[in-house]
Parts: sequence; C-alpha cells; structure tokens
Amino acid sequence: MSLLPLHFFNYFCRMTIGNYKHTVAERFMRYVQIDTEADPNSETQPSSMKQKDLLSLLAKELREMGIEDAEMDEYGYVYATIPSNTDKALPVICFCAHADTAPDVTGANVKPILHKAYDGSPIGYPDDETLFLTTEDHPYLKERIGDDIITASGKTLLGADDKAGVSIIMDLALYLMTHPEVKHGKIRILFTPDEEIGRGVNKVDMKKLGADFGYTLDGGPRGVLEGESFSADAATIIFEGISAHPGYAKDKMVSAVKVASYFMNSLPKDTWCPESTSGMEGFVHAVHFEAAVEKATIQFIVRDFETSKLKEHEAQLEEYARKAIAAFPGSKYQASFKEQYRNMREILDKNPQVMALAMEAYKKAGLNPVTESIRGGTDGSRLSFMGLPCPNIFTGEMAIHSRKEYVSVQDMEKAVEVLVNIVEEI
Repeated sequence: MSLLPLHFFNYFCRMTIGNYKHTVAERFMRYVQIDTEADPNSETQPSSMKQKDLLSLLAKELREMGIEDAEMDEYGYVYATIPSNTDKALPVICFCAHADTAPDVTGANVKPILHKAYDGSPIGYPDDETLFLTTEDHPYLKERIGDDIITASGKTLLGADDKAGVSIIMDLALYLMTHPEVKHGKIRILFTPDEEIGRGVNKVDMKKLGADFGYTLDGGPRGVLEGESFSADAATIIFEGISAHPGYAKDKMVSAVKVASYFMNSLPKDTWCPESTSGMEGFVHAVHFEAAVEKATIQFIVRDFETSKLKEHEAQLEEYARKAIAAFPGSKYQASFKEQYRNMREILDKNPQVMALAMEAYKKAGLNPVTESIRGGTDGSRLSFMGLPCPNIFTGEMAIHSRKEYVSVQDMEKAVEVLVNIVEEI
C-alpha cells in the first residue's frame, strides 16, 4: 500500500482539527469558577493553597485522558507528558500556562456568562447594572463580532488571564490523545501557580521538565506573537524619621510620613509612570506605601525593555530620595533593588528557530502573525533565562485584571489549532 504524499497528510490533519469538537469553552467555564487568586502577602508556595484546587483537578483530568505521568508537586506545579508517537528524534516542546489570578480584583464566586454570536451591542452585567462592555472602549471587541464572548457577571474578574491558556492546553492534550494520526514528538505540559505575583517559576524543576524550548499561552488578541517583554526589578525605598512626643516635638520630630509624602509628590506625573507611558517606554511605579513617624516604606516596580536602563531608573529614584531627606534634616533613607525578570528577547534572538516555528504555525492556521512586545512579563520571561526559550502565544484574554475581562471562544479554539500546527511542524 502506498503512503499518502506529505502535503495531503498535512491537509488531512488540518481538516481533522477543523472538524474537532472543542472542549475549550466548557473547560474554561468550569475552571474560572474555582478561586485561584494569588496572595502577594503570603510567604508560602503557592501563596494561596486554594490554587491547588484547580491545579490538582488539572492533573486528574490529564490522567483521565491517558496521560499517566500527570502530577501536581508540593509547590502546586503540574507536570505532564504527551508521549512521542513517532520514531523521529525530535526536540521536546513545553506548553505552559498559569492557574492563578491577579489580586487586583477578586476571583471568588466568578459567574461566567456566554454571549453567543455577539452582535456588537453593549454587553451588560447582571450583578452591576452600571457596568457595560462596549466596542468603543474596547476596540478589539469589534473585531470579534459574531464570536461567542465570555464575560463575568460584574462583581469579579473573569480569570481569562490565564485560565484561557490553561483551557487551550488542556483541549490540545485531549485532541492529541484522541487523534494518534497526528504525529508529534514528546510534549511537556507545565501549569504554574503565582505568576501574577512574580513567583510563577520560583520552584520549577528544570531538569524534571526536560524540554528544549517552549511557549507560554498567556497573550491577548488573535494572531499576536510576543517575543519581547519588559526587563523588571523591584525597588524598596525606606525613609527613617525621628519620633518624639507630639506635645514636645518642636525641633525634635522628623516625620517619615512627611518625608515620604514629599518624595512621592516630587516624582514626575506626566512621564516615567504607567499612566503616562506606552509603546517602548519604561516606567517606575509605586505599588505599596506604608508609613509612620519613624519609618516609611515604599515599594516600586521598575520596568524597561532595555535592561541597562533599569539602573538608570533606579539611580533617578535614589536622586529623588536624596532631595527628600535634604528637605527634612535628620531624616535618612535606604534603597534596595531586586531582579525580577529580564527581556526574553535577549534569549530568543539567540534561538530564532523558536519564533520562526510559531510564525509558520500561525500562517498554517490562516493567521497573519503580528509580533509585539509585552508591556509586562510572563512565566516565559524567566523560563527563557532558565534555559527554556519561551515566546508567548495569544489566548484571546482581554481587559485583564478588571471586572470587564472577556475572552472569545473562537480565539481560544484558534490557539488550539496553532499549537497542533507547532507540534506538526517539527
């Protein structure tokens, strides 16, 4: 019996995924109802034990698909292997998504709503009648007219960041396990906790993961491929004052509250901050302020696409601190800086085949790939520097970290198709 020509076989595989009855929407609607909000004030790993409720379920569902080694470790990481079904020696690919949600808006009691065949009109929220999702405020939504749109009910975030990515990988796993005619190499799955608070890969066992390169599923609009992220540091400025009884404080007290307030008021308001920067501009952002007379602590995040500029931003931050203590004689300051993650481009530029493979997979799915830079970071930012070059693929998650968060079912399904194409392309 003669073998089918390769081009015919590839066409057959595309038709198979096109006719596949996706489970991604059903999974997503279930997963977002499980509260996985990360806790930045916790020192445990994961930061909130409730994240394990979803992570353990994912491991269980993977095992039910026939993926025998699926497991959740003590830190909440889920590792699983879709075995190779070809004799070819192929690189090992990892697909990664995070299960936690951001603490910006509550992730408890999420009630997902499916808006079938969205018609372009404002979407209301039953739990907050003052809230509306419109194409005027969210232009990408206009591109998704006709799609099935999922939102929350108005009091919570949705959790598309990144349960959309989780659902896409789970749907991919089911597809590959039930379609052995799709030949592929060994595939590793990694689900992480605590990405939203910067600890997503703190405890990842890279040797155990054993992949050559990977892709995070944590991006936005359909067709976007992200191979560049911010480089990021955390900064802490502490001001020390002098306490005295307020009734006898003349020429004695130096209030750290006032020093810190002076310092904060001196920072630029029209530049250098998130609300006034875009594109390739970096910023310095105060995320926490705690003050008393003797001591005031301000925590910052420092971001730029050029790693070398982080030191410039930090030096400028200290200059503002020096001016503040000069205005309040007797006060002191101390500054500390901690690396968080670095621009993944620095690693991906050395491994251009990883981006090239994804771009071909996008084209095969009928998409015109658009490369963009992330004004943030993903688990892939750090994984890239841990030895796993790792760009970021779209999921359709939009208006993230807000009560207006939404996702297109068709975007998620198209992402599954892209992943199938990636493993077929190898």
